[in-house]
Amino acid sequence: MSDTAEPEQVTAPQAPVSESGWYRHLDLVATVLLAVATVLTAWSAFQSSQWGGVQAIAYSTAARERAESNQAATLAGQETTIDVMLFTDWLAALHEEGDALLPEPYVPDPEQYSGFLFERFRPEFTPAVHAWLAEDPLTDPAAPPSPFAMDEYVLASTTESVRLDKASERSAAVARLAIERKDHYVLATVLCASVLFFSGIGSKLGSPRKRTAMIAIAGVVLLATVGVLITFPIQV
Repeated sequence: MSDTAEPEQVTAPQAPVSESGWYRHLDLVATVLLAVATVLTAWSAFQSSQWGGVQAIAYSTAARERAESNQAATLAGQETTIDVMLFTDWLAALHEEGDALLPEPYVPDPEQYSGFLFERFRPEFTPAVHAWLAEDPLTDPAAPPSPFAMDEYVLASTTESVRLDKASERSAAVARLAIERKDHYVLATVLCASVLFFSGIGSKLGSPRKRTAMIAIAGVVLLATVGVLITFPIQV
């Protein structure tokens, strides 16, 4: 017998079985989903930031307009107080001087105290006084009780206060709309994060069926996100 041992046969390693069919493209699909979701996440975050800026500016404008409206309303109250005081003093002076209120246009006598007061009526108040006197308030019970009830009594400060108040409401409405749109983009960011999650998990699973299920869910969510984003307004 020969002492020489027969050489052992070396078995070549078997090549890994490759996935057949569309399973081979799952990694590529997952990569595409991840890339698109990343871009949409950045876009949604940018738009959310932009609408947040619109919200801040609109609320700041609304606060400024509200403050200016309050200032104009305060001025209107002060002007009304001046008109009331001068009108009351004028009536008292007419009573002391014995003058009668006539339906004809009143002509103040500069030599009398009542005339002195009448000449110092504010320009916004004088037309209302003339219109009130033309109603013959001494004899006509249906006449307005005072010039302050006349349509001619219009204060520019009151008009400005109303205008600023309405402008403030419009600015606040813009801010509320910006908040709503900002929240929409935040929701889109959350949906994109879901796409990243399912795509990332799906690409790591060993089972082709599980990988397919995860990546399919990611694709559906991504399509829904794109469909929603298309309907959202853009702020540049």
